[in-house]
Amino acid sequence: MNTRQQQLDAFSRLLDIMDDLREKCPWDKKQTLESLRHLTIEEVYELGDAILDNDLDEIKKELGDVLLHIVFYSKIGSEKQVFDIADVANSICDKLIDRHPHIYGDVVVENEEQVKQNWEKLKLKEGKKSVLEGVPKSLPALVKASRIQDKVKGVGFDWEEPQQVWEKVQEELGELQHEVENADQDKIEAEFGDVLFSMINYARFLNVNPEDALERTNKKFIQRFQYLESKAGELGKPLADMTLAEMDVFWEEAKRV
Repeated sequence: MNTRQQQLDAFSRLLDIMDDLREKCPWDKKQTLESLRHLTIEEVYELGDAILDNDLDEIKKELGDVLLHIVFYSKIGSEKQVFDIADVANSICDKLIDRHPHIYGDVVVENEEQVKQNWEKLKLKEGKKSVLEGVPKSLPALVKASRIQDKVKGVGFDWEEPQQVWEKVQEELGELQHEVENADQDKIEAEFGDVLFSMINYARFLNVNPEDALERTNKKFIQRFQYLESKAGELGKPLADMTLAEMDVFWEEAKRV
């Protein structure tokens, strides 16, 4: 692995390249904080894909893309004379030191859960009015629900046992079924949301990341469906012309591949 000096030299090289691109490249010169935003989100999703695939070489590359965006934002900030990369780095350093009094102070913790609880309490002391202020509004709903539940857990608002959460799931399923029978579309949607929220909560008690679990199922479905498409192609028969029973034969085969 690289030495600390080599790591610092590599980062300095990236800063120099960023300076060159901002000065000489027509595309890079045009970028703004706003124009980079959607690209940054895309890069983070690509990193997430690489992590789920456990592709270490791809993770390295995607981390580089994310790091480039951090440097890019910082360069734009320096041009506006509001912040630069040193300010960004020092900001997170200061936050980490303040949020880890069990490392940089005299606070004693016994486990990970106490660390998370202290983290949320410290944020409130910093002036935040709600522990939920740190949940980005633009997060996808499934991820947002998970973060909301994790945040409120940090201040003790949580179930005590997994069985209690499972009973809540069953309760919400019953309420959903009731509204389905009543055919009230607005209430069906509301109760369906409650079911999803309670399932995400249950996942937390099972130590399952719901986003990862659902993406794993997505990938599995894609693999099996594409196997089905491939087999249908070998027969020269469009899927639309196949019966469900015919398709099910290949679907079951795909499970064994």
